[in-house]
Amino acid sequence: MATEKLSAPVYDREGKESGHLELPEDIFNAPLNTAVLHQAVKRQQANDRQGTAQTKTRGDVSGGGKKPWKQKGTGRARQGSTRAPQWRHGGVVFGPHPHSYEEKMPRKQRRLALRVALSVKSQEGAVRVIEEIALEAPRTSVVANLFDQLGAGARTLFVIPEHDLMLEKSTRNLAGVKTILATNLNPTDVLIADTLVFTRTALSQIEDWLS
Repeated sequence: MATEKLSAPVYDREGKESGHLELPEDIFNAPLNTAVLHQAVKRQQANDRQGTAQTKTRGDVSGGGKKPWKQKGTGRARQGSTRAPQWRHGGVVFGPHPHSYEEKMPRKQRRLALRVALSVKSQEGAVRVIEEIALEAPRTSVVANLFDQLGAGARTLFVIPEHDLMLEKSTRNLAGVKTILATNLNPTDVLIADTLVFTRTALSQIEDWLS
């Protein structure tokens, strides 16, 4: 028995449905691989960490050069510096220091994870395709109305083929809309979004990239 082909609705710039576009099976109907998908998301979140947290050790804290009291005869514990960790204003023991949280992942696995994420969204019916939009000036209301006509959810990922200043400015003030280049598409943004909106050219770029 033949399986039903995956497709996504296509809209013009006014938001009117003009047909359906068949989606490539190997990209939008990949088998679910939760292990690879989890690893890819965890890697992206780790790589987003700045790793700039810093504390001062006893060698970094200013002062403390003079011995608080003599070594013997006072009845108190011996002390060498008022900047030792047990003193107020002393250094920190085993505190955080700047370092990288970067994780590596093979390219084939990264692409597989993206195909899995796109497949999850396509099977949920969350993929939309629009014809190319050319704006002569920023028009937030035009783009907002377009997304309303598409039935986009609260969180929309708008995928475009290349930088378009007018289009990017038009989506900048729309709450819940994130505009991203097709070459920067990633599993985390795909999974977070309620709706994926691709331009035709952006979708073609992704097909060439992931096929």
